[in-house]
Amino acid sequence: MVLNRFLLDRILLRRAAAAAAVFLAGAISLPPRMAAQAPPLRVAAPKAAKAPARPKLVVLLVVDQMRGDYVDKFLGQWTGGLKRLVEEGAWFRDAAYPYAATETCVGHATISTGAFPATHGMVANAWWDRKEQKMVTCTADPDSKVKNVGYAGATPQGADTAWRMAVPSFAEELKFQTSGTTRIVTFSLKARAAITMAGHKADAATWFDDGSWVTSSAYDTQPFIEEQAKSHPAKADFGKTWALSLPEKAYWYDERALGAVPPAGWEPTFPHPLRGKSGAGEPDPDFYSQWASSPYADTALTELAEKAVDALNLGKAAGTDFLAIGYSPVDYVGHAFGPRSHEIQDILVRLDKDLGNLFAHLDAKVSRGNYVVALSADHGVVPIPEDMQTTGADAGLLRLPELQEKIDKALAAFKYPKPAVARISGSDIYFAPGVYDKLQHDRAAMQAVLNAALEQPGVTAVYRAEELQNRPATQSPTLRAFAYSYFAGRSGDLFILPKPYWLLDSTPAGKPRSYGTGHGVPYNYDQHVPILLMGFGIQPGQYFQPVTPADIAPTFAALCGITLSSRDGHVLAEALKKPASLLAPSQPARSKSQTPTPNTNP
Repeated sequence: MVLNRFLLDRILLRRAAAAAAVFLAGAISLPPRMAAQAPPLRVAAPKAAKAPARPKLVVLLVVDQMRGDYVDKFLGQWTGGLKRLVEEGAWFRDAAYPYAATETCVGHATISTGAFPATHGMVANAWWDRKEQKMVTCTADPDSKVKNVGYAGATPQGADTAWRMAVPSFAEELKFQTSGTTRIVTFSLKARAAITMAGHKADAATWFDDGSWVTSSAYDTQPFIEEQAKSHPAKADFGKTWALSLPEKAYWYDERALGAVPPAGWEPTFPHPLRGKSGAGEPDPDFYSQWASSPYADTALTELAEKAVDALNLGKAAGTDFLAIGYSPVDYVGHAFGPRSHEIQDILVRLDKDLGNLFAHLDAKVSRGNYVVALSADHGVVPIPEDMQTTGADAGLLRLPELQEKIDKALAAFKYPKPAVARISGSDIYFAPGVYDKLQHDRAAMQAVLNAALEQPGVTAVYRAEELQNRPATQSPTLRAFAYSYFAGRSGDLFILPKPYWLLDSTPAGKPRSYGTGHGVPYNYDQHVPILLMGFGIQPGQYFQPVTPADIAPTFAALCGITLSSRDGHVLAEALKKPASLLAPSQPARSKSQTPTPNTNP
């Protein structure tokens, strides 16, 4: 009986376990009980990310030979565009070129491409062509199919393009990498400025030559330039007089700049009449030289830029347009009168007014905040040697014809053919064919050349081409500067470094100097320039970290969402506004009334 009861309990236990298993299985397979049946969960499709905003117009302003310290010195006298750039924009106060070849073509190409001359290949305004055995300008194009084209019936000579520039300009990259609707328009008095800022192709690249506005068959011609050339020619300024804009007591320095060499027909002091040769009744070559050295030429460039905005509706297309102006007159004035002159001070006062008019025009036509502006310079300038000598400093003229004669004489002792030196251009020494190859294996002759160069008054160092190739790592700032300027095949065989405040002078012996001062060496007075950014995407403030003008194009590229080929320059990120959508949740966007403290760490 007990056994049967035991068996019965086991059977009941098994059945209970089975029932429990069935119940649990059913419970797991059934959906949970809800108060009400809910519809299935739907996940919303993600919205497409909004494309970052882009400026409608990029404006590049390059003031030829504008030293960086001009902003510090003369800001208090400006009331227009230069003042607005400083007060409403980002002012980089420690901007300088890191290379030696501080010349017009080099600087404009560097700003335009974001590359140093060792990359873009524009190593000077002109250099010795070893194959042709002659000097060639940086924009001279040997293609017989290319020719310069004049406006208003002008018939210019020559053929100029950017074919020697080894990398594309920012403007070219902008047009190529975006929708292709970008219009590229540049103006300057100098071909080497207008062309390098534009690049290899442009809607208009225009410069001034022998009294006329000129372009090249490589670029498009524009009806509005033709109309402006006819209705507002430079000769319309014949008979005007450049007089002081401010009260006489407002000017620094002496009325007469010591060592100045003014353009023909002008006295060393104000006023400066635009009448050409004495007694001439109509415009002549001397008049056009005077005009190019006056504020009237700056005004003409500004008016052309405003006409371009109106005629082409710049800043109104689907893409981003590009407008560049190379203000050349400051350079002509600086060469003639030097940096310590009433003329430099006054032409900047007049340029300030022109830029004020330009920005007002852009505000009205493109809309304030829709365009971004960068202003810089292609190089600075050394004080006139005679003026510098009054301080007791060691200053003078490094006479290049004498240097060439000494080197030829040194090599004659080693039976080298004369002339052994083909050309000295600026700091670059070019030898006749085969001479430098032989010198590299002739230590005694090479040392004789180096000794001869170092004996020339004003020379402090000499570098060889093989020391500069491939940008060697070095602690020497001057060696690095020459390396950044070196481009094989175009640069010289030897490079001379003058003493500070010694001017490289190519004037033939026995002839008077045709200019007051110059530039083209790796000292801060030639390298230090302003960088001012204003407008779309720019965070106003003063910034003290060291930067270079090669940083302008990468900064433009970042604002426009494109990539440049060169890595020489970098984005000036500290001066760019951070979009509110990219800020961390705990970091609210700043209101318009808030002014951030700029990063001033070096």
